[in-house]
Amino acid sequence: MKDQRSQAERADIKLRISKLQKLMQDAGMQSMLVSSNANIFYTTGLIFRGYVYIPAQGEERWLVMRPSWEGEGILRIRKPEQIGEALASVGIQLPASVGVEYGTLSYSDFLRLSAALGVSATPDSTLLLSQARMIKTPYEQELMRRDGIHHVAAYSRIPHLYQEGMSDIELQIEIEKKLREEGCLGVIRLAGNQMEINLGSVLAGENADAPSPYDFLLGGAGQSAGFPLGADGTILRPGMTVMVDMNGNFNGYQTDLTRVYSVDGDVPAEALKAHETAKAILRRLEKESLPGTPLRRMYTTAADMVAEAGLKDYFQGHRQKAAFLGHGVGIELNEQPPISPRSKVMLEAGMVLAVEPKFVIPGTGAVGLENTYIVTPAGLENITPAPEDIETLQGV
Repeated sequence: MKDQRSQAERADIKLRISKLQKLMQDAGMQSMLVSSNANIFYTTGLIFRGYVYIPAQGEERWLVMRPSWEGEGILRIRKPEQIGEALASVGIQLPASVGVEYGTLSYSDFLRLSAALGVSATPDSTLLLSQARMIKTPYEQELMRRDGIHHVAAYSRIPHLYQEGMSDIELQIEIEKKLREEGCLGVIRLAGNQMEINLGSVLAGENADAPSPYDFLLGGAGQSAGFPLGADGTILRPGMTVMVDMNGNFNGYQTDLTRVYSVDGDVPAEALKAHETAKAILRRLEKESLPGTPLRRMYTTAADMVAEAGLKDYFQGHRQKAAFLGHGVGIELNEQPPISPRSKVMLEAGMVLAVEPKFVIPGTGAVGLENTYIVTPAGLENITPAPEDIETLQGV
């Protein structure tokens, strides 16, 4: 295998491993075995089937099943039962305790892996990995800034994609095409085995109020009971809003971006008021969300502004409400930490958050915004700075 990673990326991987090892030492975890795609990507910069063995001190090792790579630091295995033998071949003896990812392994895979390792303890490493990924390195932040540039560029084309008589699904197909042309990888990584999404959601009119089984802020009925989320075939008509929440993944890291459009430029006063309130929430949070601030304060600040505007019934959904204002984002779309009223997390520099104050106005549709921000010592840096006013779909 020829290592295609840049020198800067390889150096950053070492920084991420060191950060993770410090968390392991503090938690008393002797070693861990990384197995999920997202965490393999985090600890190697690559995707492969297999495992990454990380001791609390010392060099990590890759245990690779597929593809058929060879190279320094790579140990070839065909099944998990060969992990111990492969490590022993390079002088590494498994310690008594090896952490594994309870959060992503199936129960049967957990049992097989535990038996294969033959150690006395296999504690859960999920939380430590989430904590490490929650604070992005400068290199990761730069990847996400680049992602945001492409994301915004694709959105700039949306008003010109509309044609009279078009459905929400047809508009979404055109947006997906522009995202792919801009370089989107066409896959969205999510945390949680019951979470599913395509490249995002286009919610037109009353469909924005349709509840969904998935833990997203808004739902949409979708095209089928087999995937009840997002666009449902609604024809785009005057008087309704169209919320576009299509996700960007241009380099393995993701940004989250929502903007709202009108078919004819005629948006009811209450919907405009709600949209302006969302803008005001973001402007205030951009200034006040400094490192050391309790994350829950972001939610309560937004909720207080909404109550003062008399819009509480529509905030974060109408028929079905979401109890969060946003979430972490990175390799996966829905990372730690959630921005919720019960959060005990403090903001830290290097966190990357998607902040999404949204409203569903009956008879009109969804309004509001979502930006992706990097937490800095001076406040929130918006890395998805697309125009925030409700734009009119101009057509061709």
